[in-house]
Amino acid sequence: MATEHPSSALRAPASSRPYARANPGYGKRSAPDQHPSRADDFGLLPERERHIAGYVDRLPDGAAMDIKSLAKNLPPYGQMAVGSALRALGVAGHLRHVRCLAAVGDGQVRWVTRTYWSRTARDNEWWIAHLQAEGNPEAPTPLADPAPVHSPAPAPAHSAAVPQQRTPAQVSEPVQGVASTPQSHSPAYLALARLGRIDPRLALSTADCTVLEEQAAAWLARGVDADYLVRTLAAGLPAAVDSPVGFVRRRLRDKIPPQLPTAPVPDTPVRRLMVECTRCGAPGRPEALPDGLCRPCRTTPDADPATEPTAERDVTAYVGTLRELLRLP
Repeated sequence: MATEHPSSALRAPASSRPYARANPGYGKRSAPDQHPSRADDFGLLPERERHIAGYVDRLPDGAAMDIKSLAKNLPPYGQMAVGSALRALGVAGHLRHVRCLAAVGDGQVRWVTRTYWSRTARDNEWWIAHLQAEGNPEAPTPLADPAPVHSPAPAPAHSAAVPQQRTPAQVSEPVQGVASTPQSHSPAYLALARLGRIDPRLALSTADCTVLEEQAAAWLARGVDADYLVRTLAAGLPAAVDSPVGFVRRRLRDKIPPQLPTAPVPDTPVRRLMVECTRCGAPGRPEALPDGLCRPCRTTPDADPATEPTAERDVTAYVGTLRELLRLP
């Protein structure tokens, strides 16, 4: 008498089978703290779900998880069958579709869809806690795949200006007979002191730099660097400048750049992570989509195509059995 083998390893496609790669930032994401792979993984699932779960489990992070890509590499099943199987795997606690914000550079963010996968079946409470923790960081995750690469944040303008301006060529020669005493000046003061070396018409004295220092510091506080400040003040000079300090004071006042936010701040708080219904794709909070399904989809029967051999099943009893299994130690 033939005995059905519960192992997904024999039913799943080989791990060397070609797979589609998702766009950077999308695709499969493995959940943490999974048990090691075993021969009886997914053995309690029906044949179709076991077959598809075994294939998905072998996919690397970043692999495409859309229904079309999966069906292309699973010849026994069509797209509708794969979609139904993914919904069943969500109910069984193995996956969640998630929509989250990802940084794309230049201060912009984009909504991307990821599928969090767990070989170990998880209950709703675990998924809610995990996805809430995933969406907790204040900054969007970088749009990189599979491992995010964080570019170093640009240093403030004044931190780069100080070493650039404290070079021997830019430091005034000490007066003969007077000992040189090192002094610490602000980046704004040093930028003003550079003007006379760029163009003699803007030569400022120590007292002039001290008087104008606060105005120049206001420029740096608005995100520009010392080089930008110097170039703007020294651009388009008239043939003669009668009063360098008066001329620079007026330019500091008239040409000050606008105040810009350091990062885009939405008018209303943006939720960084939203769970998508595995059936209709409607987004919602993790706690609002138990079993990965929104309320309308939880109350609407999910019928497979009549051509599929696994179309007829008692979905209510099946879901109840899965939930009981998740409660077992």
